[in-house]
Amino acid sequence: MKTNIQKFALRILILAAAIIALLFFSSGFVINIFDDGDSSTTETGLAEEITATVELENDSVESDENASQPMPIYGNWQVFTTEDGLPSNKVNTVKIDEGRILVGTDRGLAVLENNQWTIYTPEDGLAHRNVLSIDVDEDSGDVWIGTMDGLNRWSAGVFERFDQFNSGLANNVVYEVSADGRYTWIATTAGANRYDTYTNQWKIFNEETSPMHEPWCYGITSAENKAYIAAWGGGVLEYNNDTGTFRVYRDPDGHFNLTLFPDDGLIHDITTGVAFDNGTLWVSTYFGLGRYNGQRWWGYLDHDTGLTSTFINAVKAKNSVAYLATDYGLNTFDGTTWVTYNTIDGSKNGETIITNGENEEKLITDSAISHRFIWNMDVQDDVIWVATSYGLTRGVVVGYVDETIL
Repeated sequence: MKTNIQKFALRILILAAAIIALLFFSSGFVINIFDDGDSSTTETGLAEEITATVELENDSVESDENASQPMPIYGNWQVFTTEDGLPSNKVNTVKIDEGRILVGTDRGLAVLENNQWTIYTPEDGLAHRNVLSIDVDEDSGDVWIGTMDGLNRWSAGVFERFDQFNSGLANNVVYEVSADGRYTWIATTAGANRYDTYTNQWKIFNEETSPMHEPWCYGITSAENKAYIAAWGGGVLEYNNDTGTFRVYRDPDGHFNLTLFPDDGLIHDITTGVAFDNGTLWVSTYFGLGRYNGQRWWGYLDHDTGLTSTFINAVKAKNSVAYLATDYGLNTFDGTTWVTYNTIDGSKNGETIITNGENEEKLITDSAISHRFIWNMDVQDDVIWVATSYGLTRGVVVGYVDETIL
């Protein structure tokens, strides 16, 4: 009799736990049952930019086996707006092309070279004035430009236009382009493309020719003879150029904002960007960040990490560091340490927050990124360029976490 009562009580407890989970589920909350509390915070005011190395303890944080580069800290921010020569303060994307900076705005392509701005519009051959993405083919030097109405290849000063009528482009709205030698990969609102620059042949990947159940593609990247496609509501599709086969990464919890088991797979199926470097795949979504090292996944939310917002517009990767464009600041992350750059309301000063486990260090700097809503960014050597909703920002490395400064 006592055993039956105990079994009955246990069933009641399990049922109650299920009901609580469903209540959170129906409310649209993101929950993590392994959350272990708030982070402690210290704040340091600095009259000048960061000039010292920050050292933080590493408590209960999984280290990344691929992490081999020191975590950089950026500062000495310089802001560019229409007053400096930009055609618009709405900056969608930026690309470093050796001695020049290519900037995509909603009113044309802006090129900074030898401290001079040159603006290109549809009158010069640009497919559309609203430039959404830019990439440079390192082999040929060709610049690929994705716009709201077509794709451009800018070569030897000439803009060549590709659209649905003169090529195999899936759709004229080009969210992202990735040039990788022979192949140029394109993400559009009606599927992804692979353009063979050797044979001029096009491939279209959509719901009919791939495991993609919705053809809306926000992000795309190529590396190690593979392409990774961020399909809206469909997770990430990995395409192997050698075999012509796909591998699909999906959120085990489906579309819902529920994380019962952390690190069980892709953080969410609504993906906005992909990046691959140093053996690691990074996936940005509107509900958090995903990281995959070829063997296991990690998922990151804003309530238990240094991520300032789960609304991530884009992700880039350089060595072991991921760069995240969020609606609430610029985040960088190497699998262990987070560094966040933000503005301070009502002040020209900036805020740099370094987080490692439960340890957090806040630094006030005398310069800042131009706006906290970040659309994209690009990194080369010790320089970072950031595209925001109000202006373009340039920063330089002023130190490292747990390393000697420059």
